[in-house]
Amino acid sequence: MAKKITLFLNTSPYSHENTYTAMKIAEAALEKGMETHLVASTDGVYCFLKGQVGKGMPNAAEGFKSLMDKGLKVSL
Repeated sequence: MAKKITLFLNTSPYSHENTYTAMKIAEAALEKGMETHLVASTDGVYCFLKGQVGKGMPNAAEGFKSLMDKGLKVSL
């Protein structure tokens, strides 16, 4: 049976490191072959809007899109 992980993200994309941390955890889980889910709620949904760019931070929408292409399942 494949292992599963679910991440919960409820902070805006660039106010904390939470978005980047969630991306890195999801990426590592996918690389290990785990079924990976992310639930975005409240301000976390802003991570999926195009044009949300933080100074010196990776583009959240593009980062999550790349992970979704690798199998990340997202619920908003």
